[in-house]
Amino acid sequence: MNIIKSLGIFLLAGLCEIGGGYLIWLWLKSDKPVWYGIFGGLILIMYGVVATWQTANFGRVYATYGGVFIVMALLWAWKVDGFKPDKYDIIGAGIALIGACIIIYMPRK
Repeated sequence: MNIIKSLGIFLLAGLCEIGGGYLIWLWLKSDKPVWYGIFGGLILIMYGVVATWQTANFGRVYATYGGVFIVMALLWAWKVDGFKPDKYDIIGAGIALIGACIIIYMPRK
C-alpha cells in the first residue's frame, strides 16, 4: 500500500477514536447531553471500520496504530484541552512513532 495513503488511514482512524472517545468523556465527565455519548459511540464504530482499510495484518496494523495514537492523543490534548506536552512527551511520542513506522513500513522477505 502507498505509504501516504496508509498514513492517511491511520490519521483518520486516530481522529475517529480520539474524537469519539472525547465525546463520551465529555458526556460522562462534564455532564454533556446523552447525544454526545451516542455520537461518540458511532464515531468509535467508524474507527473500527476505518482501521480495516489497511492492507497489513491485524497485529501490525494495531501495533503501528498504537504509536500513531500516542502522537495524535498528545496533539489533541494540546490543541483541544490546552495541555502542553513537555520535552519528555515529545521524545516519547517520537520514539513510539519511529517504532511504529519500522513495524509497518519496513520491507519483509
